[in-house]
Amino acid sequence: MNLFKRRPGADAAIDPALPTVSVSETGGETLVSLSGNWTTATVADADPAMRSLEADHGRGRLRIDMSGVGRLDTAGAWIIHRLVSGLQAKGGEVALAGLSVEAETLIGAVRRATERETEAAAPVREWFGLALLERVGKGVYRALDDVKLGLHILGATIRGAQLKLGRGHAVNPAAIASHIERMGIGAIPVVALMSAIVGAIIAQQGAFQLRFFGAEIFVVDLVGILVLRELGVLMTAIMLAGRTGSAITAEIGSMKMREEVDALTVIGLNPVGVLVFPRLVALIIALPCLTVIANFAALGGAMVVAWTYSDIAPEAFIDRLHAGIDLSTIFAGLIKAPFMALIIGIIASVEGMKVEGSAESLGRRVTASVVKAIFVVIVVDGFFAIFYAAIDF
Repeated sequence: MNLFKRRPGADAAIDPALPTVSVSETGGETLVSLSGNWTTATVADADPAMRSLEADHGRGRLRIDMSGVGRLDTAGAWIIHRLVSGLQAKGGEVALAGLSVEAETLIGAVRRATERETEAAAPVREWFGLALLERVGKGVYRALDDVKLGLHILGATIRGAQLKLGRGHAVNPAAIASHIERMGIGAIPVVALMSAIVGAIIAQQGAFQLRFFGAEIFVVDLVGILVLRELGVLMTAIMLAGRTGSAITAEIGSMKMREEVDALTVIGLNPVGVLVFPRLVALIIALPCLTVIANFAALGGAMVVAWTYSDIAPEAFIDRLHAGIDLSTIFAGLIKAPFMALIIGIIASVEGMKVEGSAESLGRRVTASVVKAIFVVIVVDGFFAIFYAAIDF
């Protein structure tokens, strides 16, 4: 039985280059013989026959002989794979015979691509526990990839700027100074204002509570230790993670979308040396300086509130501050600043390098950069607090 259907207007003689489908029954097995060229230009002629065969055949055994097939491309391989998968889904036994090496490779590639699309489109499993474990596993693998890329950026930065690939070290002071101006000087107003308000709130609430014990003067110790050891550097790092980290991710991500990062590699420049190194150095310099400014602003706001709310004169505030803190209190906060700056810069750079070719991807990476940087900064601050307590610092 020949299931071949000629094109409209074709000659009565069948063109041997056109695909044909012949079906015969031999010993309880259905034999399907394919011949002709199964390409994009001709495969539409055999499509009705293949669909009819898939619909009519049941669960029996079927063997597809492809020894007569001439040329085969992706379209032909997909139609053959559709027949095989459709019959197998109905419970039939299907075997392919007479395949050339090229045909076997092409049909295998089509099968694997179809399986990947099916897995990607598969609905979430009904059992919540298994779906949760799957998400956790994928998240761990993604986190591992982020750690590897972050270590690569950190290693390249520690090794040096390396503006030229394989041509020694080079530092661009102008780029570093420009980024310090944008990240540091540009952030002074918002950091100082935020710190002054937070310091004033802590002083007011602390004085209100300590008033019941007649110990309002100790609000100076409370504000001094809390701001200098923890809140000054932490608030500054969180502010820079949202302000500067998002900017770094957006800048690098935009260059990645426009293929400027690839262009730097093509012309022999190191993308890490050109894009990441100046920003990391600027952050490491700017964050400690901004922390000092934030500390002064917070203490100034606390001093004003203590003067107006608790009648603690500025002279008494400063004298009590000298008695309540020492150099270890000041350095306990400043030591954290370079580490937090490094974390913010690396996370922002990693997310920027992961941007793909769409604006949606850029938005996701910027959001992920800010959230991850703030989370890791807070976690690192907690580890520092535990470490300081362990060494009695």
